[in-house]
Amino acid sequence: MTAPSTFGPSSEARNLHWLLTNLVEEVPGILSVAVVSSDGLLLLSSDPDLAKARTDSGEAARTAGAPGVRVGKRSGPRGSAADLATIVSGIGSLTVGAAKLMDYGQVRHTMVAMDEGSLFVMSISDGSLLGVHGSADVDMSVVAYHMALFVGRAGHVLTPELRSELRISMENAAMGNTALENESTGSAR
Repeated sequence: MTAPSTFGPSSEARNLHWLLTNLVEEVPGILSVAVVSSDGLLLLSSDPDLAKARTDSGEAARTAGAPGVRVGKRSGPRGSAADLATIVSGIGSLTVGAAKLMDYGQVRHTMVAMDEGSLFVMSISDGSLLGVHGSADVDMSVVAYHMALFVGRAGHVLTPELRSELRISMENAAMGNTALENESTGSAR
C-alpha cells in the first residue's frame, strides 16, 4: 500500500476514484454511487457536493459538468451521499441476515426496482458494499455488469489502510463543504 503523501491521495485511492468516475461516466442513467465500509461508513462517492469540496476549482468543475455531477438535479436520495450510504448499508445488512436465515450462502448483489428509480447493491470485499442509484430507465443488466467490473478491479485493493485513507478523505471533504457553506453564508450577508 502506498501511503498518502502531503501532495494528495495514494495511487490506490486515485485508482478507486478513477474507477468510480468511469462507472458514472460509462453507464447512462446512473444518478449516484457510494462505496460503503462494512460498518456503514461512506468511503467513496459520486456526490457532487463532496466532489466540489475535493477540487481546487469546485464551482468551475460543477458548471463544466464534472464526472458524477448532475447540475440542477438531485443526484441521489435527498441529494446526499450519506443518505445513499445509509440505505446501502441497511439493505446490505438486511440481505445478509436473510441469506443466513435461509442458509443460502453469501449475498452477491441486490437489485431494487422502483417506479421512478433503481437501487443496486453489490458486495465488494471484507463486507464493503458498492451502491448505485439509477434512474427509472437505466438498463439494469448494464449497471450490474459495470458494477461487477468495479468490484473485480477494486476488491483486491480495498485494504484496511486504504479504507482508513478513504474515510479520512471523506471526512475532510465534508469539513471542506461546511467551510465553503459558512464562507458563502458569511459573504452573502
